[in-house]
Amino acid sequence: MRIGIISDTHDHIEHINKAVKIFKDENIPLVIHAGDYCSPFAILPFEGLNLVGVFGNNDGDHYRLIDKFNAIDGTMAGEFFEFEQDGLKFALYHGTQQAIKDALINCGTYDVVISGHTHEKELKKVGKTLAINPGTANGFDGPATIVIFDTMTQEAEYIEL
Repeated sequence: MRIGIISDTHDHIEHINKAVKIFKDENIPLVIHAGDYCSPFAILPFEGLNLVGVFGNNDGDHYRLIDKFNAIDGTMAGEFFEFEQDGLKFALYHGTQQAIKDALINCGTYDVVISGHTHEKELKKVGKTLAINPGTANGFDGPATIVIFDTMTQEAEYIEL
């Protein structure tokens, strides 16, 4: 299965729309958002995708974010989410606390740990765990990026928006 990974959109609707188009054009069955949507309106473009997300440190209005997730039949998991797909155990955490992120990567429980927060791409293997940070879909002063992860090959493809 191919999984779309996005983080740190920070209300950048143009880039969100580009990412959504890519995920839809590629028939991605699951999209993971590692947080920092910022405003609830930034959730609505994801309608039609199977979206699962966690809160980031810039997501202040949790109630309205949850409401928008519900409106598009998405899943807002709170601060942390774990799931299994194709025999791989995943952890999803925004990455606000580096010590928590490091513990998730180093504990050996997870095959894949997905985070955001730093706005920097990261793809590293620690023991059996692959740590993936898609970078920022906002772009800020650099490239706006997302990832498509293949659970069968365990390869991550970075895509610039």
